[in-house]
Amino acid sequence: MSETTSAQTCTPAIEAERDPATGLRRITRLAQLAAVVRADRGLHVRYSDGPEDDRRRSSLDSESGLELPGLSVNPLDAERWWTRPLEDWLARQLCQYQHLAEKDPTRIAWILRGEICGRGPDCEPLLRDVEPIAVLDASVLVEARDRYERNFDAGRGPADDAGGDS
Repeated sequence: MSETTSAQTCTPAIEAERDPATGLRRITRLAQLAAVVRADRGLHVRYSDGPEDDRRRSSLDSESGLELPGLSVNPLDAERWWTRPLEDWLARQLCQYQHLAEKDPTRIAWILRGEICGRGPDCEPLLRDVEPIAVLDASVLVEARDRYERNFDAGRGPADDAGGDS
Protein backbone atom coordinates (compact mmCIF):
# COMPACT_ATOMS: atom_id res chain seq x y z
CA MET A 1 0.00 0.00 0.00
CA SER A 2 1.43 3.43 -0.88
CA GLU A 3 1.81 6.25 1.67
CA THR A 4 -1.02 8.13 -0.03
CA THR A 5 -3.38 5.19 0.18
CA SER A 6 -2.36 4.53 3.80
CA ALA A 7 -2.94 8.16 4.77
CA GLN A 8 -6.35 8.16 3.13
CA THR A 9 -7.48 5.06 5.00
CA CYS A 10 -6.13 6.27 8.36
CA THR A 11 -7.63 9.74 8.19
CA PRO A 12 -11.12 9.65 6.72
CA ALA A 13 -12.28 12.85 5.12
CA ILE A 14 -15.03 14.33 7.25
CA GLU A 15 -17.13 16.96 5.54
CA ALA A 16 -17.82 19.86 7.88
CA GLU A 17 -21.48 20.29 8.67
CA ARG A 18 -22.94 23.30 6.85
CA ASP A 19 -25.43 25.78 8.23
CA PRO A 20 -28.51 25.66 5.96
CA ALA A 21 -29.32 29.37 6.35
CA THR A 22 -25.84 30.74 5.55
CA GLY A 23 -24.02 27.90 3.81
CA LEU A 24 -21.13 28.41 6.23
CA ARG A 25 -19.38 25.72 8.23
CA ARG A 26 -21.27 24.99 11.48
CA ILE A 27 -19.15 24.66 14.62
CA THR A 28 -20.81 22.42 17.19
CA ARG A 29 -18.23 22.11 20.02
CA LEU A 30 -16.01 24.52 21.95
CA ALA A 31 -12.97 22.31 21.25
CA GLN A 32 -13.74 22.58 17.52
CA LEU A 33 -13.84 26.39 17.80
CA ALA A 34 -10.53 26.34 19.69
CA ALA A 35 -8.94 24.32 16.88
CA VAL A 36 -10.19 26.84 14.29
CA VAL A 37 -8.87 29.80 16.34
CA ARG A 38 -5.48 28.11 16.86
CA ALA A 39 -5.18 27.50 13.12
CA ASP A 40 -6.35 30.93 11.96
CA ARG A 41 -5.48 34.07 13.96
CA GLY A 42 -7.50 37.28 13.73
CA LEU A 43 -10.97 35.78 14.10
CA HIS A 44 -13.87 37.45 15.88
CA VAL A 45 -17.39 36.57 16.95
CA ARG A 46 -20.47 38.63 16.15
CA TYR A 47 -24.08 38.27 17.27
CA SER A 48 -26.45 39.52 14.58
CA ASP A 49 -28.99 38.44 11.97
CA GLY A 50 -26.06 36.97 10.04
CA PRO A 51 -23.49 37.76 7.37
CA GLU A 52 -25.97 38.46 4.58
CA ASP A 53 -27.81 41.06 6.65
CA ASP A 54 -24.55 42.62 7.89
CA ARG A 55 -23.23 42.91 4.35
CA ARG A 56 -25.79 45.69 3.77
CA ARG A 57 -25.07 47.79 6.86
CA SER A 58 -22.73 48.73 9.72
CA SER A 59 -23.29 48.55 13.45
CA LEU A 60 -25.25 51.26 15.20
CA ASP A 61 -24.48 52.88 18.55
CA SER A 62 -27.90 52.52 20.12
CA GLU A 63 -27.36 55.24 22.75
CA SER A 64 -26.28 58.01 20.35
CA GLY A 65 -28.01 56.74 17.23
CA LEU A 66 -24.76 57.09 15.28
CA GLU A 67 -23.74 54.61 12.61
CA LEU A 68 -20.37 53.04 13.33
CA PRO A 69 -17.73 52.65 10.59
CA GLY A 70 -17.79 48.85 10.83
CA LEU A 71 -19.31 45.81 12.50
CA SER A 72 -19.05 45.49 16.27
CA VAL A 73 -17.25 42.24 17.20
CA ASN A 74 -15.50 40.45 20.04
CA PRO A 75 -11.97 39.05 19.42
CA LEU A 76 -11.31 35.32 19.75
CA ASP A 77 -7.49 35.37 19.91
CA ALA A 78 -6.33 35.09 23.51
CA GLU A 79 -4.20 37.94 24.80
CA ARG A 80 -0.50 37.30 25.49
CA TRP A 81 -1.04 37.52 29.25
CA TRP A 82 -3.66 34.74 29.17
CA THR A 83 -2.21 31.56 30.72
CA ARG A 84 -5.37 29.53 31.11
CA PRO A 85 -6.73 27.15 28.42
CA LEU A 86 -7.87 28.74 25.17
CA GLU A 87 -11.30 27.16 25.71
CA ASP A 88 -11.67 29.27 28.89
CA TRP A 89 -10.87 32.44 26.94
CA LEU A 90 -13.33 31.50 24.21
CA ALA A 91 -16.07 30.71 26.73
CA ARG A 92 -15.60 34.13 28.31
CA GLN A 93 -15.55 35.94 24.96
CA LEU A 94 -18.66 34.15 23.72
CA CYS A 95 -20.55 34.94 26.92
CA GLN A 96 -19.76 38.68 26.87
CA TYR A 97 -22.41 39.47 24.26
CA GLN A 98 -24.48 36.28 24.32
CA HIS A 99 -27.36 38.28 25.82
CA LEU A 100 -27.86 39.85 22.38
CA ALA A 101 -28.83 36.49 20.93
CA GLU A 102 -30.94 35.65 23.98
CA LYS A 103 -32.96 38.88 23.58
CA ASP A 104 -33.57 38.31 19.87
CA PRO A 105 -33.83 34.69 18.70
CA THR A 106 -33.26 35.70 15.05
CA ARG A 107 -29.67 36.60 15.94
CA ILE A 108 -26.93 34.06 15.44
CA ALA A 109 -23.34 33.86 16.63
CA TRP A 110 -20.96 33.76 13.69
CA ILE A 111 -17.20 33.88 13.20
CA LEU A 112 -15.57 36.39 10.88
CA ARG A 113 -12.36 38.17 10.06
CA GLY A 114 -11.78 41.62 8.63
CA GLU A 115 -9.86 44.86 8.86
CA ILE A 116 -10.09 46.69 12.19
CA CYS A 117 -11.28 50.22 11.37
CA GLY A 118 -11.94 51.61 14.84
CA ARG A 119 -13.44 50.96 18.25
CA GLY A 120 -17.05 51.03 19.32
CA PRO A 121 -18.51 52.73 22.42
CA ASP A 122 -17.61 49.70 24.60
CA CYS A 123 -14.06 49.75 23.17
CA GLU A 124 -14.89 46.69 21.05
CA PRO A 125 -13.16 46.32 17.67
CA LEU A 126 -15.08 47.42 14.59
CA LEU A 127 -14.43 45.45 11.40
CA ARG A 128 -14.87 46.31 7.73
CA ASP A 129 -14.23 44.23 4.61
CA VAL A 130 -15.39 41.19 6.54
CA GLU A 131 -15.13 37.57 5.51
CA PRO A 132 -17.61 35.15 7.13
CA ILE A 133 -15.91 31.97 8.38
CA ALA A 134 -18.42 29.88 10.33
CA VAL A 135 -21.64 29.83 12.36
CA LEU A 136 -21.75 28.70 15.97
CA ASP A 137 -24.37 26.12 16.81
CA ALA A 138 -26.47 26.80 19.92
CA SER A 139 -24.76 23.81 21.55
CA VAL A 140 -21.43 25.73 21.55
CA LEU A 141 -23.06 28.66 23.33
CA VAL A 142 -24.54 26.35 25.98
CA GLU A 143 -21.17 24.66 26.44
CA ALA A 144 -19.44 28.06 26.68
CA ARG A 145 -21.96 29.31 29.26
CA ASP A 146 -21.51 26.15 31.36
CA ARG A 147 -17.72 26.44 31.22
CA TYR A 148 -17.81 30.17 32.01
CA GLU A 149 -20.03 29.71 35.04
CA ARG A 150 -17.98 26.71 36.24
CA ASN A 151 -14.48 28.21 35.77
CA PHE A 152 -14.97 31.91 36.47
CA ASP A 153 -16.26 34.18 39.19
CA ALA A 154 -18.69 35.55 36.58
CA GLY A 155 -19.72 39.15 37.11
CA ARG A 156 -17.02 39.88 39.70
CA GLY A 157 -15.14 43.14 39.19
CA PRO A 158 -12.36 45.21 40.78
CA ALA A 159 -14.81 46.98 43.08
CA ASP A 160 -15.70 43.60 44.59
CA ASP A 161 -12.16 43.11 45.97
CA ALA A 162 -11.39 44.64 49.35
CA GLY A 163 -8.59 47.08 48.56
CA GLY A 164 -7.86 45.43 45.19
CA ASP A 165 -6.63 47.42 42.22
CA SER A 166 -7.95 47.30 38.70
